[in-house]
Amino acid sequence: MQEIIEQVIDYLKGIWLKRRFIIVSTWLICPLAWLYVAQLDNVYESEARVYADTQSILGPLLKGLTVKTDPDVQIRLMIKTLLSRPNLERITRMTDLDVQANTPAAYEALIDRLKSNINIRKTGGRKENIFTITYQDSDPEMAKNVVNSALTVFIENTLGENRSDSTSAQKFLDSQIKDYENRLLAAESRLTDFKQKYSGVLPDQYGGYYQKLNVVKEQLKITELTLLEQETQLKSAKAQLTASPVNNESPQNNIKNSNSIQTTYDGRIAELEATLDSLQLRYTEMHPDVKEVKRRLEHLTNQRSKEIEEYLSATGSGDSSKLSTSQNPVIQQLQIQVNQLENQVASTRVRANDYRQQVKDLESKIHILPEIEAELTSLNRGYQITKSKYEELLNRKETAQLAQQADENTNPIRFRVIDPPRAPTEPAGPKRILFLIIVTVLGFGVGVGLSLLFSQINPVVTSSSQVAKLTGIPVFGVVSATENLGLQRWHKRKTLIFIISNCVLLIMLAGFIAYAIAPNAVLAPIRGVL
Repeated sequence: MQEIIEQVIDYLKGIWLKRRFIIVSTWLICPLAWLYVAQLDNVYESEARVYADTQSILGPLLKGLTVKTDPDVQIRLMIKTLLSRPNLERITRMTDLDVQANTPAAYEALIDRLKSNINIRKTGGRKENIFTITYQDSDPEMAKNVVNSALTVFIENTLGENRSDSTSAQKFLDSQIKDYENRLLAAESRLTDFKQKYSGVLPDQYGGYYQKLNVVKEQLKITELTLLEQETQLKSAKAQLTASPVNNESPQNNIKNSNSIQTTYDGRIAELEATLDSLQLRYTEMHPDVKEVKRRLEHLTNQRSKEIEEYLSATGSGDSSKLSTSQNPVIQQLQIQVNQLENQVASTRVRANDYRQQVKDLESKIHILPEIEAELTSLNRGYQITKSKYEELLNRKETAQLAQQADENTNPIRFRVIDPPRAPTEPAGPKRILFLIIVTVLGFGVGVGLSLLFSQINPVVTSSSQVAKLTGIPVFGVVSATENLGLQRWHKRKTLIFIISNCVLLIMLAGFIAYAIAPNAVLAPIRGVL
Protein backbone atom coordinates (compact mmCIF):
# COMPACT_ATOMS: atom_id res chain seq x y z
CA MET A 1 0.00 0.00 0.00
CA GLN A 2 2.89 2.38 0.86
CA GLU A 3 4.44 1.73 -2.52
CA ILE A 4 1.19 2.60 -4.30
CA ILE A 5 0.89 5.86 -2.38
CA GLU A 6 4.52 6.75 -3.21
CA GLN A 7 3.92 5.95 -6.87
CA VAL A 8 0.82 8.15 -6.99
CA ILE A 9 2.80 10.98 -5.35
CA ASP A 10 5.56 10.57 -7.95
CA TYR A 11 2.93 10.82 -10.73
CA LEU A 12 1.50 13.99 -9.20
CA LYS A 13 4.96 15.49 -8.92
CA GLY A 14 5.59 14.66 -12.57
CA ILE A 15 2.28 16.32 -13.57
CA TRP A 16 3.19 19.36 -11.50
CA LEU A 17 6.56 19.65 -13.17
CA LYS A 18 4.85 19.48 -16.62
CA ARG A 19 1.99 21.83 -15.64
CA ARG A 20 2.67 24.06 -18.62
CA PHE A 21 0.74 21.56 -20.71
CA ILE A 22 -2.28 22.21 -18.50
CA ILE A 23 -1.98 25.91 -19.24
CA VAL A 24 -1.68 25.31 -22.96
CA SER A 25 -4.55 22.85 -23.03
CA THR A 26 -6.96 24.96 -21.05
CA TRP A 27 -6.25 28.09 -23.10
CA LEU A 28 -6.63 26.23 -26.37
CA ILE A 29 -9.80 24.39 -25.46
CA CYS A 30 -11.75 26.34 -22.87
CA PRO A 31 -12.11 29.85 -24.40
CA LEU A 32 -13.07 28.55 -27.81
CA ALA A 33 -15.49 26.00 -26.37
CA TRP A 34 -16.98 28.59 -24.01
CA LEU A 35 -17.49 30.96 -26.89
CA TYR A 36 -19.21 28.19 -28.90
CA VAL A 37 -21.50 27.34 -26.01
CA ALA A 38 -22.35 31.01 -25.53
CA GLN A 39 -23.30 31.28 -29.21
CA LEU A 40 -25.69 28.30 -29.13
CA ASP A 41 -29.22 29.19 -30.12
CA ASN A 42 -31.86 29.22 -27.44
CA VAL A 43 -34.22 26.29 -27.44
CA TYR A 44 -37.85 26.79 -26.42
CA GLU A 45 -39.95 23.92 -25.15
CA SER A 46 -43.73 23.80 -25.44
CA GLU A 47 -45.73 21.32 -23.42
CA ALA A 48 -49.30 20.01 -23.38
CA ARG A 49 -50.99 17.65 -20.94
CA VAL A 50 -54.04 15.57 -21.85
CA TYR A 51 -56.17 13.17 -19.84
CA ALA A 52 -57.66 10.06 -21.49
CA ASP A 53 -60.86 8.88 -19.77
CA THR A 54 -61.46 5.21 -20.58
CA GLN A 55 -64.39 4.68 -18.18
CA SER A 56 -67.47 4.80 -20.43
CA ILE A 57 -70.94 4.73 -18.87
CA LEU A 58 -72.19 2.43 -21.64
CA GLY A 59 -69.59 -0.20 -20.80
CA PRO A 60 -71.61 -1.99 -18.08
CA LEU A 61 -74.85 -1.55 -20.05
CA LEU A 62 -73.47 -3.11 -23.23
CA LYS A 63 -71.56 -5.87 -21.47
CA GLY A 64 -72.15 -9.13 -23.32
CA LEU A 65 -73.93 -7.40 -26.23
CA THR A 66 -70.96 -5.90 -28.03
CA VAL A 67 -67.32 -6.69 -28.61
CA LYS A 68 -65.33 -4.85 -25.94
CA THR A 69 -61.82 -3.63 -26.71
CA ASP A 70 -59.24 -2.60 -24.13
CA PRO A 71 -58.87 1.22 -24.32
CA ASP A 72 -55.59 1.18 -22.37
CA VAL A 73 -53.99 -1.16 -24.89
CA GLN A 74 -55.29 1.01 -27.69
CA ILE A 75 -53.82 4.16 -26.12
CA ARG A 76 -50.44 2.51 -25.66
CA LEU A 77 -50.49 1.47 -29.29
CA MET A 78 -51.30 5.02 -30.38
CA ILE A 79 -48.40 6.34 -28.29
CA LYS A 80 -46.01 3.96 -30.01
CA THR A 81 -47.31 4.83 -33.47
CA LEU A 82 -47.56 8.60 -32.95
CA LEU A 83 -44.01 9.10 -34.23
CA SER A 84 -44.53 6.95 -37.29
CA ARG A 85 -43.62 8.53 -40.60
CA PRO A 86 -47.22 9.11 -41.83
CA ASN A 87 -48.04 10.95 -38.62
CA LEU A 88 -44.84 12.98 -38.77
CA GLU A 89 -45.55 13.95 -42.37
CA ARG A 90 -49.03 14.99 -41.33
CA ILE A 91 -47.55 17.17 -38.56
CA THR A 92 -45.19 18.86 -41.04
CA ARG A 93 -48.14 19.69 -43.28
CA MET A 94 -50.21 21.01 -40.37
CA THR A 95 -47.37 23.30 -39.20
CA ASP A 96 -46.12 24.25 -42.70
CA LEU A 97 -42.68 22.92 -41.87
CA ASP A 98 -42.64 21.03 -45.15
CA VAL A 99 -42.50 24.37 -46.97
CA GLN A 100 -39.12 25.08 -45.39
CA ALA A 101 -37.60 21.88 -46.83
CA ASN A 102 -36.50 22.61 -50.37
CA THR A 103 -34.73 19.32 -51.05
CA PRO A 104 -35.49 15.68 -50.21
CA ALA A 105 -32.47 15.59 -47.93
CA ALA A 106 -33.72 18.64 -46.01
CA TYR A 107 -37.16 17.04 -45.73
CA GLU A 108 -35.64 13.84 -44.34
CA ALA A 109 -33.62 15.88 -41.86
CA LEU A 110 -36.83 17.66 -40.82
CA ILE A 111 -38.60 14.33 -40.26
CA ASP A 112 -35.67 13.06 -38.20
CA ARG A 113 -35.62 16.23 -36.11
CA LEU A 114 -39.32 15.95 -35.36
CA LYS A 115 -38.96 12.30 -34.46
CA SER A 116 -36.14 13.00 -32.03
CA ASN A 117 -37.59 16.18 -30.47
CA ILE A 118 -41.26 15.22 -30.06
CA ASN A 119 -41.66 13.40 -26.80
CA ILE A 120 -44.83 11.83 -25.40
CA ARG A 121 -44.84 10.17 -22.02
CA LYS A 122 -47.26 9.08 -19.33
CA THR A 123 -46.95 11.38 -16.35
CA GLY A 124 -49.85 10.20 -14.19
CA GLY A 125 -49.93 7.17 -11.97
CA ARG A 126 -50.39 3.63 -13.13
CA LYS A 127 -54.18 4.02 -13.14
CA GLU A 128 -54.23 7.62 -14.38
CA ASN A 129 -54.02 8.11 -18.13
CA ILE A 130 -52.36 11.54 -18.12
CA PHE A 131 -49.98 12.10 -21.01
CA THR A 132 -47.52 14.93 -21.65
CA ILE A 133 -46.42 15.94 -25.16
CA THR A 134 -43.33 18.17 -25.45
CA TYR A 135 -41.31 19.62 -28.32
CA GLN A 136 -38.24 21.86 -28.43
CA ASP A 137 -37.51 24.38 -31.16
CA SER A 138 -35.61 27.62 -31.61
CA ASP A 139 -38.91 29.34 -32.44
CA PRO A 140 -41.33 29.36 -29.48
CA GLU A 141 -44.37 29.76 -31.75
CA MET A 142 -43.28 26.82 -33.88
CA ALA A 143 -42.79 24.69 -30.75
CA LYS A 144 -46.36 25.48 -29.74
CA ASN A 145 -47.73 24.64 -33.21
CA VAL A 146 -45.88 21.33 -33.36
CA VAL A 147 -47.17 20.28 -29.92
CA ASN A 148 -50.69 21.32 -30.87
CA SER A 149 -50.49 19.34 -34.11
CA ALA A 150 -49.08 16.27 -32.34
CA LEU A 151 -51.90 16.48 -29.78
CA THR A 152 -54.49 16.68 -32.56
CA VAL A 153 -53.01 13.72 -34.41
CA PHE A 154 -52.86 11.68 -31.20
CA ILE A 155 -56.52 12.31 -30.33
CA GLU A 156 -57.85 11.87 -33.86
CA ASN A 157 -55.91 8.65 -34.44
CA THR A 158 -57.13 7.17 -31.17
CA LEU A 159 -60.76 8.09 -31.81
CA GLY A 160 -60.60 7.10 -35.47
CA GLU A 161 -59.02 3.75 -34.73
CA ASN A 162 -62.27 2.33 -33.33
CA ARG A 163 -64.26 3.45 -36.34
CA SER A 164 -61.60 2.11 -38.69
CA ASP A 165 -61.56 -1.22 -36.87
CA SER A 166 -65.36 -1.39 -36.92
CA THR A 167 -65.47 -0.63 -40.64
CA SER A 168 -62.80 -3.24 -41.35
CA ALA A 169 -64.64 -5.78 -39.23
CA GLN A 170 -67.90 -5.02 -41.03
CA LYS A 171 -66.26 -5.46 -44.45
CA PHE A 172 -64.62 -8.70 -43.37
CA LEU A 173 -67.87 -10.07 -41.94
CA ASP A 174 -69.80 -9.06 -45.08
CA SER A 175 -67.31 -10.84 -47.31
CA GLN A 176 -67.37 -13.95 -45.10
CA ILE A 177 -71.19 -13.94 -44.94
CA LYS A 178 -71.37 -13.64 -48.73
CA ASP A 179 -68.93 -16.52 -49.09
CA TYR A 180 -70.79 -18.74 -46.64
CA GLU A 181 -74.11 -17.79 -48.22
CA ASN A 182 -72.83 -19.02 -51.59
CA ARG A 183 -71.51 -22.18 -49.96
CA LEU A 184 -74.84 -22.71 -48.19
CA LEU A 185 -76.76 -22.31 -51.45
CA ALA A 186 -74.41 -24.75 -53.17
CA ALA A 187 -74.85 -27.27 -50.30
CA GLU A 188 -78.65 -26.90 -50.47
CA SER A 189 -78.57 -27.39 -54.24
CA ARG A 190 -76.45 -30.55 -53.92
CA LEU A 191 -78.73 -31.90 -51.19
CA THR A 192 -81.86 -31.17 -53.24
CA ASP A 193 -80.45 -32.80 -56.36
CA PHE A 194 -79.41 -35.84 -54.36
CA LYS A 195 -82.86 -36.21 -52.78
CA GLN A 196 -84.54 -35.85 -56.17
CA LYS A 197 -82.22 -38.44 -57.68
CA TYR A 198 -82.75 -41.03 -54.93
CA SER A 199 -86.22 -40.01 -53.78
CA GLY A 200 -87.48 -43.60 -53.77
CA VAL A 201 -84.70 -45.12 -51.71
CA LEU A 202 -83.90 -42.43 -49.14
CA PRO A 203 -84.46 -43.10 -45.42
CA ASP A 204 -87.97 -42.18 -44.25
CA GLN A 205 -89.58 -41.87 -40.84
CA TYR A 206 -88.50 -45.43 -39.98
CA GLY A 207 -84.87 -44.39 -39.97
CA GLY A 208 -81.98 -45.91 -41.90
CA TYR A 209 -81.78 -48.90 -44.15
CA TYR A 210 -81.20 -51.58 -41.54
CA GLN A 211 -83.79 -50.14 -39.19
CA LYS A 212 -86.31 -49.95 -42.00
CA LEU A 213 -85.56 -53.56 -43.00
CA ASN A 214 -86.04 -54.72 -39.41
CA VAL A 215 -89.31 -52.82 -39.13
CA VAL A 216 -90.66 -54.36 -42.37
CA LYS A 217 -89.63 -57.85 -41.27
CA GLU A 218 -91.31 -57.32 -37.91
CA GLN A 219 -94.49 -56.15 -39.64
CA LEU A 220 -94.36 -59.18 -41.95
CA LYS A 221 -94.00 -61.48 -38.96
CA ILE A 222 -97.00 -59.87 -37.23
CA THR A 223 -99.07 -60.01 -40.44
CA GLU A 224 -98.25 -63.69 -41.03
CA LEU A 225 -99.20 -64.49 -37.45
CA THR A 226 -102.48 -62.60 -37.89
CA LEU A 227 -103.11 -64.44 -41.16
CA LEU A 228 -102.49 -67.78 -39.46
CA GLU A 229 -104.92 -66.85 -36.68
CA GLN A 230 -107.58 -65.79 -39.16
CA GLU A 231 -107.18 -68.97 -41.24
CA THR A 232 -107.50 -71.06 -38.08
CA GLN A 233 -110.64 -69.15 -37.09
CA LEU A 234 -112.04 -69.66 -40.62
CA LYS A 235 -111.44 -73.42 -40.48
CA SER A 236 -113.11 -73.60 -37.09
CA ALA A 237 -116.12 -71.56 -38.27
CA LYS A 238 -116.54 -73.73 -41.39
CA ALA A 239 -116.36 -76.87 -39.26
CA GLN A 240 -119.07 -75.54 -36.95
CA LEU A 241 -121.20 -74.52 -39.91
CA THR A 242 -120.94 -78.00 -41.46
CA ALA A 243 -121.86 -79.72 -38.22
CA SER A 244 -124.91 -77.51 -37.53
CA PRO A 245 -128.43 -78.86 -38.37
CA VAL A 246 -130.19 -77.26 -41.33
CA ASN A 247 -133.79 -78.31 -40.42
CA ASN A 248 -135.99 -75.28 -40.73
CA GLU A 249 -138.71 -77.04 -38.77
CA SER A 250 -136.68 -77.02 -35.62
CA PRO A 251 -138.46 -75.22 -32.83
CA GLN A 252 -135.23 -73.26 -32.29
CA ASN A 253 -135.98 -71.35 -35.49
CA ASN A 254 -138.69 -69.50 -33.67
CA ILE A 255 -136.17 -68.25 -31.09
CA LYS A 256 -134.63 -64.93 -31.91
CA ASN A 257 -131.62 -63.96 -29.86
CA SER A 258 -129.11 -61.20 -29.98
CA ASN A 259 -126.86 -63.12 -32.36
CA SER A 260 -129.50 -63.44 -35.12
CA ILE A 261 -129.45 -61.51 -38.37
CA GLN A 262 -130.97 -58.07 -38.20
CA THR A 263 -133.17 -56.99 -41.14
CA THR A 264 -135.32 -53.99 -41.98
CA TYR A 265 -138.46 -55.89 -40.96
CA ASP A 266 -137.41 -56.85 -37.44
CA GLY A 267 -138.80 -53.74 -35.76
CA ARG A 268 -142.18 -53.91 -37.46
CA ILE A 269 -142.46 -57.65 -36.78
CA ALA A 270 -141.75 -57.03 -33.11
CA GLU A 271 -144.42 -54.32 -32.96
CA LEU A 272 -147.03 -56.58 -34.65
CA GLU A 273 -146.18 -59.44 -32.30
CA ALA A 274 -146.70 -57.16 -29.32
CA THR A 275 -150.00 -55.92 -30.80
CA LEU A 276 -151.11 -59.49 -31.47
CA ASP A 277 -150.42 -60.50 -27.89
CA SER A 278 -152.46 -57.55 -26.65
CA LEU A 279 -155.38 -58.33 -28.96
CA GLN A 280 -155.41 -62.00 -28.04
CA LEU A 281 -155.80 -61.05 -24.40
CA ARG A 282 -159.02 -59.18 -25.21
CA TYR A 283 -160.43 -60.97 -28.25
CA THR A 284 -160.74 -64.45 -29.71
CA GLU A 285 -158.88 -65.82 -32.73
CA MET A 286 -161.85 -65.03 -34.95
CA HIS A 287 -161.80 -61.32 -34.24
CA PRO A 288 -161.12 -59.33 -37.41
CA ASP A 289 -158.35 -57.34 -35.82
CA VAL A 290 -156.59 -60.49 -34.72
CA LYS A 291 -156.88 -61.98 -38.19
CA GLU A 292 -155.59 -58.81 -39.84
CA VAL A 293 -152.60 -58.61 -37.52
CA LYS A 294 -151.74 -62.29 -38.15
CA ARG A 295 -151.97 -61.73 -41.90
CA ARG A 296 -149.68 -58.75 -41.79
CA LEU A 297 -147.28 -60.57 -39.45
CA GLU A 298 -147.07 -63.52 -41.84
CA HIS A 299 -146.41 -61.19 -44.76
CA LEU A 300 -143.58 -59.39 -42.95
CA THR A 301 -142.06 -62.70 -41.87
CA ASN A 302 -141.99 -63.90 -45.48
CA GLN A 303 -140.38 -60.64 -46.57
CA ARG A 304 -137.75 -60.99 -43.88
CA SER A 305 -136.93 -64.56 -44.90
CA LYS A 306 -136.67 -63.49 -48.51
CA GLU A 307 -134.24 -60.67 -47.60
CA ILE A 308 -132.05 -63.07 -45.62
CA GLU A 309 -131.97 -65.56 -48.47
CA GLU A 310 -130.96 -62.89 -50.92
CA TYR A 311 -128.15 -61.75 -48.65
CA LEU A 312 -126.86 -65.25 -48.07
CA SER A 313 -127.05 -66.16 -51.74
CA ALA A 314 -125.03 -63.03 -52.61
CA THR A 315 -122.24 -63.60 -50.02
CA GLY A 316 -122.15 -67.38 -49.57
CA SER A 317 -119.91 -69.93 -51.40
CA GLY A 318 -118.91 -73.63 -51.17
CA ASP A 319 -120.66 -75.64 -48.57
CA SER A 320 -122.28 -72.62 -47.04
CA SER A 321 -124.43 -72.15 -50.15
CA LYS A 322 -126.33 -75.23 -49.24
CA LEU A 323 -127.36 -73.58 -45.95
CA SER A 324 -128.23 -70.15 -47.40
CA THR A 325 -131.97 -70.77 -47.02
CA SER A 326 -131.66 -71.79 -43.41
CA GLN A 327 -133.82 -69.86 -40.97
CA ASN A 328 -131.76 -70.91 -37.97
CA PRO A 329 -130.21 -67.73 -36.42
CA VAL A 330 -127.16 -69.67 -35.23
CA ILE A 331 -126.49 -70.99 -38.70
CA GLN A 332 -127.05 -67.57 -40.15
CA GLN A 333 -124.60 -66.06 -37.67
CA LEU A 334 -122.00 -68.73 -38.52
CA GLN A 335 -122.50 -68.09 -42.18
CA ILE A 336 -121.90 -64.35 -41.69
CA GLN A 337 -118.84 -65.05 -39.54
CA VAL A 338 -117.40 -67.33 -42.23
CA ASN A 339 -117.92 -64.68 -44.85
CA GLN A 340 -116.25 -62.03 -42.69
CA LEU A 341 -113.28 -64.29 -41.91
CA GLU A 342 -112.82 -65.09 -45.58
CA ASN A 343 -112.70 -61.38 -46.38
CA GLN A 344 -110.22 -60.73 -43.54
CA VAL A 345 -108.00 -63.61 -44.67
CA ALA A 346 -107.93 -62.27 -48.21
CA SER A 347 -107.07 -58.74 -46.97
CA THR A 348 -104.38 -60.01 -44.61
CA ARG A 349 -102.86 -62.17 -47.30
CA VAL A 350 -102.58 -59.15 -49.59
CA ARG A 351 -100.87 -57.17 -46.83
CA ALA A 352 -98.48 -60.04 -46.11
CA ASN A 353 -97.57 -60.30 -49.78
CA ASP A 354 -96.87 -56.56 -49.83
CA TYR A 355 -94.52 -56.84 -46.82
CA ARG A 356 -92.76 -59.81 -48.44
CA GLN A 357 -92.21 -57.73 -51.56
CA GLN A 358 -90.83 -54.85 -49.47
CA VAL A 359 -88.41 -57.19 -47.69
CA LYS A 360 -87.35 -58.61 -51.01
CA ASP A 361 -86.79 -55.15 -52.49
CA LEU A 362 -84.78 -53.98 -49.48
CA GLU A 363 -82.64 -57.10 -49.41
CA SER A 364 -81.93 -56.73 -53.11
CA LYS A 365 -80.54 -53.20 -52.45
CA ILE A 366 -78.35 -54.14 -49.52
CA HIS A 367 -75.20 -52.97 -51.38
CA ILE A 368 -76.71 -49.71 -52.69
CA LEU A 369 -78.81 -48.18 -49.93
CA PRO A 370 -76.08 -47.98 -47.24
CA GLU A 371 -73.84 -46.08 -49.65
CA ILE A 372 -76.70 -43.72 -50.49
CA GLU A 373 -77.43 -43.19 -46.79
CA ALA A 374 -73.75 -42.53 -46.05
CA GLU A 375 -73.58 -39.96 -48.84
CA LEU A 376 -76.81 -38.35 -47.63
CA THR A 377 -75.40 -38.18 -44.09
CA SER A 378 -72.23 -36.53 -45.40
CA LEU A 379 -74.26 -33.99 -47.39
CA ASN A 380 -76.45 -33.22 -44.36
CA ARG A 381 -73.41 -32.86 -42.11
CA GLY A 382 -71.71 -30.45 -44.50
CA TYR A 383 -74.94 -28.51 -44.90
CA GLN A 384 -75.47 -28.24 -41.13
CA ILE A 385 -71.86 -27.09 -40.53
CA THR A 386 -72.12 -24.44 -43.24
CA LYS A 387 -75.52 -23.36 -41.93
CA SER A 388 -74.29 -23.05 -38.34
CA LYS A 389 -71.24 -21.01 -39.45
CA TYR A 390 -73.48 -18.81 -41.57
CA GLU A 391 -75.83 -18.17 -38.65
CA GLU A 392 -72.87 -17.50 -36.34
CA LEU A 393 -71.48 -14.93 -38.79
CA LEU A 394 -74.88 -13.25 -38.96
CA ASN A 395 -74.96 -13.02 -35.16
CA ARG A 396 -71.45 -11.58 -35.12
CA LYS A 397 -72.44 -9.05 -37.77
CA GLU A 398 -75.33 -7.90 -35.60
CA THR A 399 -72.96 -7.64 -32.64
CA ALA A 400 -70.48 -5.62 -34.71
CA GLN A 401 -73.22 -3.29 -35.92
CA LEU A 402 -74.41 -2.75 -32.37
CA ALA A 403 -70.84 -2.03 -31.26
CA GLN A 404 -70.35 0.41 -34.14
CA GLN A 405 -73.56 2.23 -33.28
CA ALA A 406 -72.46 2.42 -29.65
CA ASP A 407 -69.08 3.86 -30.73
CA GLU A 408 -70.80 6.41 -32.95
CA ASN A 409 -73.11 7.57 -30.17
CA THR A 410 -70.47 7.67 -27.46
CA ASN A 411 -66.69 7.34 -27.62
CA PRO A 412 -65.12 4.69 -25.39
CA ILE A 413 -62.17 7.07 -24.88
CA ARG A 414 -62.75 10.71 -24.02
CA PHE A 415 -59.87 13.20 -24.04
CA ARG A 416 -59.65 16.30 -21.88
CA VAL A 417 -56.81 18.71 -22.44
CA ILE A 418 -55.52 19.70 -18.99
CA ASP A 419 -52.80 22.11 -20.13
CA PRO A 420 -53.04 23.31 -23.73
CA PRO A 421 -49.76 24.08 -25.53
CA ARG A 422 -48.43 27.63 -25.14
CA ALA A 423 -45.61 29.57 -26.72
CA PRO A 424 -42.84 29.67 -24.07
CA THR A 425 -41.35 33.01 -23.10
CA GLU A 426 -38.19 31.64 -21.48
CA PRO A 427 -35.80 29.27 -23.23
CA ALA A 428 -35.57 25.76 -21.93
CA GLY A 429 -32.07 25.23 -23.20
CA PRO A 430 -29.37 24.66 -23.97
CA LYS A 431 -27.97 23.96 -20.51
CA ARG A 432 -25.11 26.43 -20.94
CA ILE A 433 -23.85 26.34 -17.35
CA LEU A 434 -23.60 22.55 -17.49
CA PHE A 435 -21.87 22.70 -20.86
CA LEU A 436 -19.41 25.36 -19.58
CA ILE A 437 -18.50 23.24 -16.58
CA ILE A 438 -18.08 20.18 -18.75
CA VAL A 439 -15.84 22.07 -21.16
CA THR A 440 -13.72 23.38 -18.26
CA VAL A 441 -13.34 19.93 -16.79
CA LEU A 442 -12.54 18.57 -20.22
CA GLY A 443 -9.83 21.20 -20.91
CA PHE A 444 -8.25 20.71 -17.51
CA GLY A 445 -8.42 16.94 -17.87
CA VAL A 446 -6.73 17.03 -21.28
CA GLY A 447 -3.95 19.18 -19.77
CA VAL A 448 -3.47 16.77 -16.88
CA GLY A 449 -3.32 13.89 -19.30
CA LEU A 450 -0.73 15.58 -21.47
CA SER A 451 1.35 16.47 -18.41
CA LEU A 452 1.28 12.88 -17.21
CA LEU A 453 2.15 11.61 -20.67
CA PHE A 454 5.17 13.88 -21.12
CA SER A 455 6.33 13.23 -17.54
CA GLN A 456 6.52 9.59 -18.45
CA ILE A 457 8.17 10.20 -21.83
CA ASN A 458 10.73 12.62 -20.38
CA PRO A 459 10.85 11.63 -16.71
CA VAL A 460 12.37 13.79 -13.99
CA VAL A 461 13.55 12.29 -10.70
CA THR A 462 11.73 13.98 -7.87
CA SER A 463 12.72 11.87 -4.84
CA SER A 464 15.53 9.72 -3.43
CA SER A 465 13.31 6.66 -3.58
CA GLN A 466 13.05 7.05 -7.36
CA VAL A 467 16.89 7.16 -7.59
CA ALA A 468 17.18 4.04 -5.47
CA LYS A 469 14.63 2.23 -7.65
CA LEU A 470 16.24 3.28 -10.91
CA THR A 471 19.91 2.59 -9.89
CA GLY A 472 19.43 -0.10 -7.32
CA ILE A 473 21.87 1.73 -5.05
CA PRO A 474 20.65 2.86 -1.67
CA VAL A 475 20.62 6.62 -1.12
CA PHE A 476 22.04 7.77 2.21
CA GLY A 477 21.59 11.54 1.81
CA VAL A 478 20.36 14.36 -0.46
CA VAL A 479 22.20 17.60 -1.30
CA SER A 480 20.04 20.41 -2.82
CA ALA A 481 21.54 22.58 -5.59
CA THR A 482 18.35 24.49 -6.60
CA GLU A 483 19.33 27.65 -4.80
CA ASN A 484 22.75 27.83 -6.41
CA LEU A 485 21.39 27.23 -9.92
CA GLY A 486 18.44 29.68 -9.63
CA LEU A 487 15.93 26.90 -10.08
CA GLN A 488 13.87 27.85 -7.10
CA ARG A 489 13.06 31.30 -8.52
CA TRP A 490 12.15 29.72 -11.84
CA HIS A 491 9.78 27.29 -10.17
CA LYS A 492 8.11 30.11 -8.27
CA ARG A 493 7.71 32.07 -11.50
CA LYS A 494 6.09 29.08 -13.24
CA THR A 495 3.78 28.57 -10.28
CA LEU A 496 2.74 32.20 -10.39
CA ILE A 497 2.07 32.00 -14.12
CA PHE A 498 0.01 28.83 -13.54
CA ILE A 499 -2.05 30.53 -10.85
CA ILE A 500 -2.60 33.70 -12.87
CA SER A 501 -3.60 31.66 -15.92
CA ASN A 502 -6.13 29.66 -13.98
CA CYS A 503 -7.51 32.75 -12.29
CA VAL A 504 -8.01 34.46 -15.64
CA LEU A 505 -9.75 31.36 -16.92
CA LEU A 506 -11.97 31.26 -13.85
CA ILE A 507 -12.88 34.91 -14.36
CA MET A 508 -13.73 34.20 -17.97
CA LEU A 509 -15.77 31.18 -16.89
CA ALA A 510 -17.65 33.31 -14.38
CA GLY A 511 -18.40 35.82 -17.13
CA PHE A 512 -19.76 33.13 -19.45
CA ILE A 513 -21.84 31.69 -16.61
CA ALA A 514 -23.25 35.13 -15.88
CA TYR A 515 -24.10 35.48 -19.57
CA ALA A 516 -25.81 32.09 -19.51
CA ILE A 517 -27.87 33.13 -16.49
CA ALA A 518 -28.77 36.68 -17.54
CA PRO A 519 -27.62 37.43 -21.07
CA ASN A 520 -29.43 40.76 -21.28
CA ALA A 521 -27.86 42.02 -18.05
CA VAL A 522 -24.36 41.15 -19.32
CA LEU A 523 -24.85 42.58 -22.79
CA ALA A 524 -26.46 45.82 -21.64
CA PRO A 525 -23.19 47.51 -20.45
CA ILE A 526 -21.38 46.31 -23.54
CA ARG A 527 -24.05 47.73 -25.81
CA GLY A 528 -23.92 50.99 -23.85
CA VAL A 529 -20.17 51.33 -24.41
CA LEU A 530 -20.46 50.49 -28.08
